[in-house]
Amino acid sequence: MADETALVLDLERCGIDDIALVGGKNASLGEMISRLKKDGIAVPGGFALTAHAYRHFIEENAFGPRLAAILKGLKAEDHASLTKVAGKAQALIRKGKLPVDTIAAVRHALAKMTAKDRQRGGLAVRSSATAEDLPGASFAGLHSSYLNIRGERQLLGTVISCYASLFTARAVKYREDRGFPHLDIALSVCVQRMVRSDKGCAGVCFTLEPESGFRDIVHISACWGLGENIVQGAVNPDEFMVFKKTFEQGKDAIISRKLGQKEKTMVYSRGNAGKPVVNTVTPPGRRARFCLGDDEVRLLARWAMQIEKHYGMPMDIEWARDGLTGEMFIVQARPETAHGTEAKARIVDYSLEEKAEPLATGIAIGQKIAAGRACVLKSPKQAGRIRAGDVLVTDYTNPDWDPVLKKAAAIVTNKGGRTSHASIVARELGAAAVVGTGNATTAIRHGSEVTVSCAEGQQGRVYKGKLAWSETEVELDSVRLPRTHAMLILGDPGRAFHQSMLPSHGIGLMRLEFVIANAIKAHPMALVHYDRLRDKQAKKELSQLTRGYADKKEYFIDRLSQAVATIAAAFYPREVIVRMSDFKSNEYANLVGGREFEPEEENPMLGFRGASRYYHDRYREGFRLECLAMKRVREDMGFENVKLMIPFCRTVEEGRKVEALMKQFGLKRGVNKLELYLMVEIPSNVLLLHEFARYFDGFSIGSNDLTQLTLGIDRDSAVISGLFDERNEATRLLISQAVKTARGAGRKIGLCGQAPSDIPEFAEFLVSLGISSVSFNADALLKGIENINRAEDKLVKDYIPV
Repeated sequence: MADETALVLDLERCGIDDIALVGGKNASLGEMISRLKKDGIAVPGGFALTAHAYRHFIEENAFGPRLAAILKGLKAEDHASLTKVAGKAQALIRKGKLPVDTIAAVRHALAKMTAKDRQRGGLAVRSSATAEDLPGASFAGLHSSYLNIRGERQLLGTVISCYASLFTARAVKYREDRGFPHLDIALSVCVQRMVRSDKGCAGVCFTLEPESGFRDIVHISACWGLGENIVQGAVNPDEFMVFKKTFEQGKDAIISRKLGQKEKTMVYSRGNAGKPVVNTVTPPGRRARFCLGDDEVRLLARWAMQIEKHYGMPMDIEWARDGLTGEMFIVQARPETAHGTEAKARIVDYSLEEKAEPLATGIAIGQKIAAGRACVLKSPKQAGRIRAGDVLVTDYTNPDWDPVLKKAAAIVTNKGGRTSHASIVARELGAAAVVGTGNATTAIRHGSEVTVSCAEGQQGRVYKGKLAWSETEVELDSVRLPRTHAMLILGDPGRAFHQSMLPSHGIGLMRLEFVIANAIKAHPMALVHYDRLRDKQAKKELSQLTRGYADKKEYFIDRLSQAVATIAAAFYPREVIVRMSDFKSNEYANLVGGREFEPEEENPMLGFRGASRYYHDRYREGFRLECLAMKRVREDMGFENVKLMIPFCRTVEEGRKVEALMKQFGLKRGVNKLELYLMVEIPSNVLLLHEFARYFDGFSIGSNDLTQLTLGIDRDSAVISGLFDERNEATRLLISQAVKTARGAGRKIGLCGQAPSDIPEFAEFLVSLGISSVSFNADALLKGIENINRAEDKLVKDYIPV
């Protein structure tokens, strides 16, 4: 424990037990300097003015009674009263003088720090309250921080400004809401030499996935210049995700890289003491580049995991890279509170039941849906215009907005990323938010009714009017998983972490088509043969899509591998069965550059699709890119839980050809536990399943296509749609034969489809056959589990005498 009577302490003399003396921020910095330096974690040194120094300042200026009198007239729910009282308290503090002994202590500490660090540069001066940055009490940036402070005189004035920030409207409202007595809270001030990130980059790390709270991810955001732009939400940053479990195994565990726009770069101003930092426009060349290389992402991930292990809880960490020396530093670490303290006994699954064209789109924060009156505000000074339950629409938010945000049902901003102020506060308030839309304040009319949806993957959408949606509450502790594996069907990586918390045995079907159509958008053969493309517009679009990739084929491999790795990480170590691409020729043609490579077919459903494409000259090189992506996921990234499935394989010979081709492309059955599955969706698959079993390790029945081809029905035809029924005797006979043959061959076999959740008798039929697994869409999973459990219980009751 540090000396409680000290006015100033070197950070290296502070530790986590000194929160009451130096606040959470400074205690954490001191803890890392003294305890984690041995692990190679670099933290800038400095000193802290203690809480004792603050109380000494209050006493010497006789401010206690006067502050009490000012605060006595506070009506916290009245914005005008809050602003008036806060202004009076701050004005009083700013009139104060630092005691002589405090000035002497600061002067001595500053000289000592300067002697250690001969680099002449600005100082970072940050507030650290005795109740801020603690579990249950951590609104981001509640009290003020100042950068590029130069010289003793400016430093001493900045210390008083930090003291005054204890009485901003947002700080006063926060304490009122939490029941903290205002005069019991003290403020410590941290003084550190600035890391020259103005010439480098900076950002934030979370040791969990910030939307879902998934614990096995390190999420890193980065922007050029000072990191305040990320915290304030003034830029859309680069984002990286590292999967902890395979990272610890020495694998290439960077599962996601997203290039942000990084519109502004915050740098030090020159010769302007009143405005020590300024925002500049980021040049196009820098915006098009990632701030961090892979080695730097791995370094930050390793440090973040070490810090999390030391503290024993998920952490919210700020970092900075010095652009002059190239050195990386941790500049803050505090407990993550939006998810870190949760014990998730239940989740709520939201689903939009109506569709419309969105007014604005951006990054979805959380998984909720909310609706209300749009309140478009330019400044928190307009707080009187917002009503409880409104949807706040603004450019971006900072801590001055905190009292306003508490009234909003949802938050929509033009700027910001996942770690911006608006995002952090939305999570803490449990509000839906869509950030980084670019155009919300112009696209959404003030006073209009809107629906904000964060339940459609990583892209958040704002719709005109109040749309209908459903909410399904899942009590996780009450769900009993059946012996028959209950699996999920999933295509959107943006929903993976949330859906991983649903009770399931893994992913029974991951469709690559969603990723290719929405995240990649390019026809793989157009990337292979880019130089010979005749379509100039397609060539222009492909050039834009693949910006930053020297090899256009690598664009496809990289994007596809990241998407699959994200889902594999979310469900690790549960199995994830990835179906190789199964677009029809008309669907492939709609991809950028696709029309030059696809035939025109009368009936694409029965045409050039599935396995027949993979070894054909028209698509062989495209399939090679798919295989290289899967090889990267399994071998480089370490996701051996990924299994691969071949769709629409008409003959046994096709199966043999595809298996041999995959081996040629580096995917050999049995190596690194690779299992190859076949989609059973053609009657020939059932009739010759014992032959197919020579080339495949497992099977999955696609009940829709199998029913269609058994009954000779176009399932998209409205005229004969009433005849389509998976319960038809012919389909049931084929399913029964497939399951019995697979079991006889020692192969696993599952089924993908809606029927077992909609029809209890169909679930009972499958269970009675001894099917290995059933895969459901997320909205049907719980009902499906219920039906399977009931069927299994009935089977036991029928066959075991009481």
